[in-house]
Amino acid sequence: MTDIKFQNDLEKLIEILPEKVRKHITYEAMNDVIEIVLDIGRVPEIRHSSGRIEYLGKNEVTDDDIAYITQRIQSFTSDNRSGIPGTLHRISAIRNRQGKIIGLTCRIGRVVTGTIACIKDFCMQNKSILFLGRPGVGKTTKLREISRLVADELGKRVVIVDTSNEIAGDGDIPHPAVGHARRMQVRQPEFQKDIMIEAVENHTPEVIVVDEIGTEAEAQAARTIAERGVMLIATAHGNTLENLIKNPTLSDLVGGIQSVTLGDDEAKRRASQKTVLEREKQPTFDIVIEILDRNTLAVYKDTAEAVDYILRGWPIRPEIRKVDQTYPHEPTIAEEIHKLEQKIPADNMKFSFNRKDYTESVKAFKKIYLYAVSRSIVEKIIERLDLNAEITRSIEDADIVIAHKNFAKGGAKVLSTANNYRLQIFYVKTNSMAQIQKVLKEALDVPNETLRGYYDDAERALDEAKAAINKILAGAEHVELQPQNHQIRKLQHELVEQHNLESQSVGEGEQRHLRIVGGRDIEKS
Repeated sequence: MTDIKFQNDLEKLIEILPEKVRKHITYEAMNDVIEIVLDIGRVPEIRHSSGRIEYLGKNEVTDDDIAYITQRIQSFTSDNRSGIPGTLHRISAIRNRQGKIIGLTCRIGRVVTGTIACIKDFCMQNKSILFLGRPGVGKTTKLREISRLVADELGKRVVIVDTSNEIAGDGDIPHPAVGHARRMQVRQPEFQKDIMIEAVENHTPEVIVVDEIGTEAEAQAARTIAERGVMLIATAHGNTLENLIKNPTLSDLVGGIQSVTLGDDEAKRRASQKTVLEREKQPTFDIVIEILDRNTLAVYKDTAEAVDYILRGWPIRPEIRKVDQTYPHEPTIAEEIHKLEQKIPADNMKFSFNRKDYTESVKAFKKIYLYAVSRSIVEKIIERLDLNAEITRSIEDADIVIAHKNFAKGGAKVLSTANNYRLQIFYVKTNSMAQIQKVLKEALDVPNETLRGYYDDAERALDEAKAAINKILAGAEHVELQPQNHQIRKLQHELVEQHNLESQSVGEGEQRHLRIVGGRDIEKS
């Protein structure tokens, strides 16, 4: 049924094209087409989502061809956009300096379903959501589908503030793709902020949907709406949350930024400068979703926390969700506690629940991708500290990346991929157990109490080796260490080698130990 509906919509677009263009178009070739481009003096083009360009015939576009199209559509608004009633197609004009139309972009609008299945749980939380992403990545498509979901499945009063009629199509009747959501058209783009406020004041909505918040006045209108208790679903100019924070015009959407001067003690405690940037107020939007590509979304479930982390330079990684995967609603800790309390027998009131223990037990299992870092040392630390983590060989499956700092400036493809996936990257300075353990503690948020209980023979042996290395570098000819087993001696050998020194194992049985020297001509045994 959807395919038939789309073909009918496509026919309405093809009907307004000149015959010399229309005869070269087939439905089969239009499945992945984004737009049809007609510029005077050039051959008409079809542009596919893959980036491929296909030319329609060999005849160049003329003034008469442009006039043929413009006579069959509604007048262009001040933003040079028009549409075809009852469809999601959009026609945009390019004008010369005298105002004459010399080019048209016919953007094809499609009803695409299933694009929000992976974030449906967030859409049903009654929280305001802001979408970010580059043009053409599918922001408006998601707004359209969310409008239908909230209006039809949740039964809420939804009002779409539709600038340029991109969400609900052209004409007086909203496109069926938005379900029972109502639509308020915006006569000129500069009036969008006024229509946003009018929607709240006149039509008692529970949810307002807005596409492309781009000015300070619109950001202020969005805050006014949120402060009145209305759920807001919107998109904004900007590819990432960090871009939005740095945008003085729109930063208010995520709480705004102010410069704060810290006291000496506080600056020392934070290990920062005395003047820092901090979030000014509560964000307008509770959740921020970056659309990385048409199938990948990065979700910041707590905007306030995410902004605070970014401003302080702390690592934070959004939750990555894929369009082709389903994510059932995960119960909160409060909901789990309620379930457990419901199971308590009426005659047994001695049940005790340790919230801290439960919180620890439900922490997400972390998969670690290593780049130029000793796998064997990481595995030993995970095993000895009993960390809730494992090493993965696929960066696509990873939650965090641990890389050697020497490779940070090389523009390595794996690190670029990690950034694209919004993975946190932690760097180690050396491949020593102490250094890797320190970074793992930070990456996995291991409490200090856990590490205080772990200071085994290997740690003491490595500390002893460090002290011996310092003595050699200060001029000592050689230093002999305490006896250790084979595995610990191997770690000591690696540490010595990193400092361009030589070491050898000497002694027999339980007395076998390392001797460290300054030369490079002694063979390790």
